[in-house]
Amino acid sequence: MITTFLGRDDGLMRGVRRLLLQAAAITTLAVVAATPAWADDHNDDEHRHHGYSIGLWGDLPYNAEQAAVGVPNLIADMNAARLKFSVHDGDLKAGGAPVTCSEALYEQALGFMNALEAPAMFTPGDNDWTDCDRAANGGFDNRNRLDLERKVFFSTPFSNGMRKMRQEVQTAALCLGEAGLVPCVENRRWTVGGVTYITLNVPGSCNNLCDTTPDADEFKARNAANISWLREGFAVAFKRRAVAVMIITQANPGWDQSDPTRAPLRNPRTLAETDGLPDGFQDYLLALRDEVIAFKKPVAYVHGDSHYFRVDKPFLSATGQRLENFTRVETFGNNAGNGNNDVQWLKVNVDPSSREVFSYEPMIVPGNRVAVAAP
Repeated sequence: MITTFLGRDDGLMRGVRRLLLQAAAITTLAVVAATPAWADDHNDDEHRHHGYSIGLWGDLPYNAEQAAVGVPNLIADMNAARLKFSVHDGDLKAGGAPVTCSEALYEQALGFMNALEAPAMFTPGDNDWTDCDRAANGGFDNRNRLDLERKVFFSTPFSNGMRKMRQEVQTAALCLGEAGLVPCVENRRWTVGGVTYITLNVPGSCNNLCDTTPDADEFKARNAANISWLREGFAVAFKRRAVAVMIITQANPGWDQSDPTRAPLRNPRTLAETDGLPDGFQDYLLALRDEVIAFKKPVAYVHGDSHYFRVDKPFLSATGQRLENFTRVETFGNNAGNGNNDVQWLKVNVDPSSREVFSYEPMIVPGNRVAVAAP
């Protein structure tokens, strides 16, 4: 009887089929809407031969004007650029009052990151955890504030942002929190289009060995974890035949004797600090140098901290030769209280088929120009 019915009324069945197709389409849309959008971390070869762009920013916001005007302008500008992802390289506030390291600080920062359409990554900076023990920052225990950051920004293996990206996470309990050993979940890794990206919790203020209440035990555990994650990241890059590596941290560790106003001074050959301050970076830099030399391909090292945009090659070998495959990239940051003057971002164009892979395009947000009006 069913066969007879189907054969007798083709018009009716065409209508039924149309309704079924519409229902299937609606169901598919519902499933897609309910599924987070992310780029698979190490299987994403979509851009290996086509290229893409990413955004880098940090040391923002430092005042109320930047929070209310500058950063929203910057976010709108990055959203208009249709980026693959962005990374904030630390410091969610200035080093002291009026903003403290209260929960509101991290809620505000999470709101900024989730206003970005592309996946939004973050690595902690000294002003948002190691320096929170300053009285002007609220006198918090810095391990307590780092625990809070891990909860707010790093509680899942996904990035922030409207679209999510799955990341590889350092889940071993190697770092110290307020209650003891905890996973270093802020240390992350992802690969896009043949490039491996690594974030490491390496903050300023001597990497937690100086300032108000230095914490040598916390430093020792995290520094060892960082070096392990760094070496593992390069091993993964080798295994995946990555064309380049980009490392993103917060601190300017200092590379030589040339920049005493903005970075620690160190012997560029031994990488030992020479300015008499506690050295929280030498062992880490020695490991970095070994890996850069062994990798041979382009390595970009991104940091903030000293608020001075530059792209240069300050890293030397133990014999004083410049490491040709290494490029230091320092992002824009707050400019000495000059309003929105340096509330800008850096666009990195990634071309995996090119020899140097990375090219750099400073993006001056029209609404954030102060000294020279936008044309």
